[in-house]
Amino acid sequence: MVNFFSIYKPLLHGVLKLVGMTTQAVEIEPGTVLNFWVPTETTKKTNNKKNKPAVVFLHGFGMDGILNWQFQVFALAKNYAVYVPDFLFFGGSVTDRPERTVEFQSECMAEGLRKLGVKKCTLVGVSYGGMVGFKMAEMYPDLVESMVVSCSVMALTESVSNAALQRIGFSSWAEFLLPNTVEGLRTLFDIGSYNLPRVPKFISEDILEVMFDHRKERTELLEALVISDKKFSIPHYPQKIYLLCGENDLIFDMETAWNLKEQVGDKATLLAIEKAGHLVNLERPFVYNKHLKRILATLTEEQKCHYNHYNKKGF
Repeated sequence: MVNFFSIYKPLLHGVLKLVGMTTQAVEIEPGTVLNFWVPTETTKKTNNKKNKPAVVFLHGFGMDGILNWQFQVFALAKNYAVYVPDFLFFGGSVTDRPERTVEFQSECMAEGLRKLGVKKCTLVGVSYGGMVGFKMAEMYPDLVESMVVSCSVMALTESVSNAALQRIGFSSWAEFLLPNTVEGLRTLFDIGSYNLPRVPKFISEDILEVMFDHRKERTELLEALVISDKKFSIPHYPQKIYLLCGENDLIFDMETAWNLKEQVGDKATLLAIEKAGHLVNLERPFVYNKHLKRILATLTEEQKCHYNHYNKKGF
């Protein structure tokens, strides 16, 4: 039987090209390459490029960038310069370097965006992507103007990790996030969602076949993700940060979300989408997109006012 994704992904990629998106491989250094979905005009040598605000989508640990964010890309590609990278060891991104830390992912993402000509952007990150996003905002404040973070934490400290694993009934993140059976995959989706329909067995088998490669390297990413509480200190973020969460997230629950808001401080706004779990942007895409569009419109207007204010002062 033909693998479901061998049909779906070419169809998805074809539709993405119709809305002005294309893929581009960006070499960070010899041996390290990131795959990006980028606006088609980015790859053209022309002086007539539209000056749209840049929005960068950072995916979670379960799938590559464009599968994770497909519904949001279709909703935003007309009015924003949308960039969707694959993290290292997801999709088409690879490295021969031994580093597996969030810091290394962040460095590669920032360098990839720089090579694509992105000078300032809003990051939109879910779960693992949110953690990388927070690190990028800390390390590259001139690049990251603002953030929208969904179902994530600032850093996966041992205490946060242990509490989350206890809530979902697993002993390790690799056991949960890298299933090797249909039942394990169904458990992943059941815990990750509020009420997603059960995936048919043949599609589950196809997902296991194509979406969980680089198991050794991904296990190492998960091991490097958890850090000691003693080594974590809350950074100061100059950016405006929106926390757009699933109200029924079992992994990083609402108590965790409120704790994150308190950590970020006054620059954070928390919004919760009801009847949605950890996979909030996939489970309730229309509601998620409505909130996201409003947030991005507000941020764009604030940034215009900020630039106009400084231009009037001669900066």
